[in-house]
Amino acid sequence: MIKVLILSPKAKGIGGIAQHVSELANKLIEKGYNVKIISCENTIYIPISKLKNPSYSIFSLFKTIGRKYDIIHAHNLPSIIPMKFAKGKKILTLHGIYSEQIELIHGKFLGKISKWFEEKTLKWADKITVVSKKTREYYLERGFEVEYIPNAIDLKIIPEKEIKEYDKQIIYVGRLSKEKGVDILIKAFKEMDMEECHLLIIGDGPEKNMLIKIAEGNPRIHFLGYKPREEAIKYIKGSNILVLPSRQEGLSTTILEAMACKTPVIATNVGGNPEIIEHMKTGMLVASENIQEIKEAMELLLENKDLAEKIREEAYNLILKEYDWNKVIEKYLKLYNDILGY
Repeated sequence: MIKVLILSPKAKGIGGIAQHVSELANKLIEKGYNVKIISCENTIYIPISKLKNPSYSIFSLFKTIGRKYDIIHAHNLPSIIPMKFAKGKKILTLHGIYSEQIELIHGKFLGKISKWFEEKTLKWADKITVVSKKTREYYLERGFEVEYIPNAIDLKIIPEKEIKEYDKQIIYVGRLSKEKGVDILIKAFKEMDMEECHLLIIGDGPEKNMLIKIAEGNPRIHFLGYKPREEAIKYIKGSNILVLPSRQEGLSTTILEAMACKTPVIATNVGGNPEIIEHMKTGMLVASENIQEIKEAMELLLENKDLAEKIREEAYNLILKEYDWNKVIEKYLKLYNDILGY
């Protein structure tokens, strides 16, 4: 039996990396692999924004150093140090351009450090994969050999039931942090002249208090906090629109979930979003930081039922064709077999 160690800061929750890791592990187990996960859920870490990932890297190292596996599959840069010191074939999956994410959240100084760290450490992996084509282009230009294996969704997780609290509800699901651009969404929603429409925000993060202040007690903006993935998807299914107003993005699992739920998506034209969304066909693309474009896109989808229905069907067909986990897992299995020489 092939032994696989998966390293990831998060392996549970509604975040895209956590969902990718948990689904990958489940699929590997179904295929007969012996899978172990080391994440913040079973490792000591410091629960402070700038220290969480570095502390995970250090403390997880003590669980991997000298340990032997057939494959060590690490996710994002915080996992690369424990990956380095485990024994076995090493794969690193990047879920976005990590140094750019760090610069946006923590500033240019830490962004430069993380870029230097990337240059020094990516060579530790025997193989690098990325979840978006744009990320692949970025690292190819920097001289790294990378393979594109996209995010995916298991259609079996889509519930039959939905949660619809309002006749017209718009939803955001994800981390409440700067790179996600939720502040722009709130400002756009407040400018809409639709009293019967409500905005549901599911998730938690460092910008929560600031976002509540921006909402200014608006009775139609509802902060629902963290919800288990199964419940969050029910809210997505019951919503008229899902909005992803990111300043930066990899390949969003939340978009894939919405498409699988046949909920129309509005997303910013950043990262891997344009790879999934063809404007006015499988969703709507808007400029990052553009309050007016997000407002107009929300109003259009709420008012134009024919367009919303067209987007629902086109997006769902795209999921079936390109982003079903049953197809994507075969790409990982081929990679595993190639790296092991089978």
